[in-house]
Amino acid sequence: MSIHPTPQEHDDYAVEPVPGLPQTLPEGETMLWQGAPDWQNMAWRVFHIREVVGYFALLLFWNGFSTWWEACLAIKVVPAVLPLLIPMGLGIGILAALAYLTARMSVYTLTSKRVVMRIGIALPTTFNLPFAQIEAVDVKIQPDGTGDVSIKLVPGVRLAYLVLWPHARPWALRQTQPTLRAVPNAAKVAQTLGEALAATCPAQGMVAAQPASPAPRPRSIMSHVHQVDNILRQEDLTVAR
Repeated sequence: MSIHPTPQEHDDYAVEPVPGLPQTLPEGETMLWQGAPDWQNMAWRVFHIREVVGYFALLLFWNGFSTWWEACLAIKVVPAVLPLLIPMGLGIGILAALAYLTARMSVYTLTSKRVVMRIGIALPTTFNLPFAQIEAVDVKIQPDGTGDVSIKLVPGVRLAYLVLWPHARPWALRQTQPTLRAVPNAAKVAQTLGEALAATCPAQGMVAAQPASPAPRPRSIMSHVHQVDNILRQEDLTVAR
């Protein structure tokens, strides 16, 4: 089974009943959280500006050093490295603009019954992920508190990786996992989603924190919710209730 996204034209934003949602929430469904990616975090970790800067810095150093080594004149180093500054600035500028637009045009919404992702720059698209189609939730938290909340779908529910990118778990090509990328206070977002899943579909899903460490044995979803809650206490993260 595949999830069919709903394309939206730009003019539709003017009549959105709720920002980020294609229509008002049905009776009995409440909004638990809504947010968007942090664009600077997106630039560094999703569009890899850090690596691009490092690559061009290495080129600048090598070109300048080799010119100085051959000519033994420092004055010739500047003309040798200047041509590299143009593509460097252009490349970094394009990646930064993509990160900014991606974050600005994205809205993530958690309700009491589903996850809604409105994504896309040129052609905004809305993905509705009912809790019944979610098998597990995985969160990767960065030192600054931002992170990725990945959603593992039940077998049989498939999404195209290229359609979701960059809102997909990196390298999860065999089974695409929609991901709330670079969201602030990711631990709390994962906890909110885990608690909503536990209340709606107790038999489905786990919230696993720190995926870089060895995977723990499967436990009940509430134990993972408590695990994320402990992370919140340790990091002194406070959330207004």
